Amino acid sequence: MSTVYFFRHGQAGSRDDYDRLSELGHEQATLLGAHVAREGWQFDRVLCGGLRRQQETAAAVLRQTTLAPPVMDTRWNEFDLDEVFAGIAPQMAADDPEFRTEYEEIERLVRGGDGAIHRQWRPADTKVVKAWIEGRYSYDGESWLQFVRRVKEAGAEMAALPADAKVAVFTSATPVSIWVAAAFASEEPPHVMKLAGAAINSNITVLRWLHGEPHLGCFNATPHLGDPRLRTFR
Repeated sequence: MSTVYFFRHGQAGSRDDYDRLSELGHEQATLLGAHVAREGWQFDRVLCGGLRRQQETAAAVLRQTTLAPPVMDTRWNEFDLDEVFAGIAPQMAADDPEFRTEYEEIERLVRGGDGAIHRQWRPADTKVVKAWIEGRYSYDGESWLQFVRRVKEAGAEMAALPADAKVAVFTSATPVSIWVAAAFASEEPPHVMKLAGAAINSNITVLRWLHGEPHLGCFNATPHLGDPRLRTFR
């Protein structure tokens, strides 16, 4: 029974510079590394997505452990929300005046330096992602089905590992949630996105592969985040 430890990245940057760790994100990642070191966890394979925030989280953990440098596997990347917005939001704004008002308000708050907007999931965000998942608009970027397919391909390789293999994967909320949902025989987007919405930055989720199928060991564990201020979601 191979075991996969998924580590979500720490808190990311602002909406206009999202793919990096914030100061708090670096603190979360450092605490995660200290926890891994205390537990004495060792892995036969360490993987990391290709995004900067994922790699910075992995680097913070590796600085405090004897883990081997991770192998980059971009299949563990989060979907590109900036690309989704750029491709779909203008089309939605042209079709829906109410959405256009919401979207323009987000842009105004970002330009004005409103710090709160960077940590909020607004109704316009939900509408854009829902339209992307449902394939309601054409655009040149990755579709929801393509995203799920690549994440499933990456995870399916775990089933072929030796029974006692332990793997660490530094990734993001939605890739992990795709596989947690799969442990309950679900691929429904609402299930995946509700799990992703609950994911705390730098959380630990464990799946065990038995007879080629994933079984949930734990989800969204944060034993290293004792202070409530450290428990963030974006």
